[in-house]
Amino acid sequence: MKTNIVKVNANAIQFKTNDPQQRFGRQNAHLDIADANDQKAIDQAVAWLRQGEAIGIPTETVYGLAANALDPSAVAKIFAAKNRPQDNPLIVHVSSLTMLEQLVPEGKIPAVYLPVIESCWPGALTIILPTSSIIPSSVTCGQTTVAVRMPSHPVARAVIDQCGFPLAAPSANSSGKPSPTLASHVYDDLQGKIPLIVDGGSCDVGVESTVLDGLRQPPAILRPGGLTYETLQAFPGMDQLQVYRKHFIDQALEAAPTTPGMKYRHYSPEAMVVLIEDTQDFDQVWPKELQALSSLGMHKVGLLTSDCKDRDVPASGVLYSMGANSEQVARHLFQGLRDMDAQGVDVIFVQGVSEDHQGMAIMNRLRKAATKTIS
Repeated sequence: MKTNIVKVNANAIQFKTNDPQQRFGRQNAHLDIADANDQKAIDQAVAWLRQGEAIGIPTETVYGLAANALDPSAVAKIFAAKNRPQDNPLIVHVSSLTMLEQLVPEGKIPAVYLPVIESCWPGALTIILPTSSIIPSSVTCGQTTVAVRMPSHPVARAVIDQCGFPLAAPSANSSGKPSPTLASHVYDDLQGKIPLIVDGGSCDVGVESTVLDGLRQPPAILRPGGLTYETLQAFPGMDQLQVYRKHFIDQALEAAPTTPGMKYRHYSPEAMVVLIEDTQDFDQVWPKELQALSSLGMHKVGLLTSDCKDRDVPASGVLYSMGANSEQVARHLFQGLRDMDAQGVDVIFVQGVSEDHQGMAIMNRLRKAATKTIS
């Protein structure tokens, strides 16, 4: 299969509401595409999706591998292209609350979510909802709940809107590899396996969505992501908000997860990854670790740092600074891991960050990617 790439100018696509003061007006806004070439590219994406294919599309978090969430044969193509485990559920993406109401039993969205939806959708937030018979069991992996979000990226939302049906869309990478934040990353992993990649530029957030389970008591973040714990905790009913693996463990949930990112190792490059959690010790620890690893034939080193400090790196080594704050680090994390692989490093030493705000999602991804973690 030949994989084509089409570019879309995200700035030419808008969702407009007639009454900005109306509650949920933003979540039910109507689509406006200013440029005919962008409309043509969106039409091409929609045509493939209506034929039951899986394609790559940009979202604000990472690039997604999208297919019709209501078509079991289309969903199967997602699992096949990614080589994804069959018990790893998918997130369903909608373009409006009207579309969401068609997916849940009796069209009722649990009240606990309404303030969060009003403020944070569209955006990097996934919520756990009761599922219905319209959702194939391959999407939920047989669970009684389904994970749903409304992306804020105008290209993703426009494609869903024009399709008229929701899209299942995990990250558009080979399972286990770092998530893609550029269309070229998708092409590197999935060329020949999907017919189309829509190039909407680099992803603004850079890590996957936060997954919130408001059906649990107390509510819980099952996967930290683009929307922070601090932001969610401020909403009504969220004052006792917990984070999975930080505040509690549920072995049954881990064995049969309701959302991606809980059961399997993720985000790993080809090179060995050594996470040094204490940022203050980074410059003292990595040279000693490299010396120990040299006996195993690991010589070419990559330093993936969470600050902009200049460092002495061996002649064949690679230094990649992800940024000066947690938002920048999140945006560049996966690209940094992929760049290290592209330059053929043997081992990547990664500098940890504080787990405040976006740092919680960053450290969640790094711990899953790491071959070895030094606390």
